[in-house]
Amino acid sequence: MSNLLFIFVYVTVIINLSNSLECYVCTNQDQNHEKCLNTIKTCEPEEDMCLSEISWGSPPYWVEGGLKQYYVSKRCATRATCEAVKTKTMPYCTYLWYQDWKCAECCLGDRCNFYITVNNIYFFF
Repeated sequence: MSNLLFIFVYVTVIINLSNSLECYVCTNQDQNHEKCLNTIKTCEPEEDMCLSEISWGSPPYWVEGGLKQYYVSKRCATRATCEAVKTKTMPYCTYLWYQDWKCAECCLGDRCNFYITVNNIYFFF
């Protein structure tokens, strides 16, 4: 009986792990490289989408010249979180060099957030 219980628990865990979504994750990285392309997380069961947030603006610290640059954040999210974040940002990731902006993209599928898009052009920085 205990062997049967062990097998049941083992199979249940394997099935749950195999159904979990995987997303690339990073926080406020400059450009879409290194950590944003090498760090993968197995999402929680309720997190069914990958969320990418792209910001264009001045660095959060003082830099001579203060040149603007991209900041990329990626994470697992629920559909509700994705929609809430998208509502607070630009509807499309459109490059406006003269002002700060932020946009968000959500996608379905394992590791679907590898690329980021700006004005419908895929970027792999």
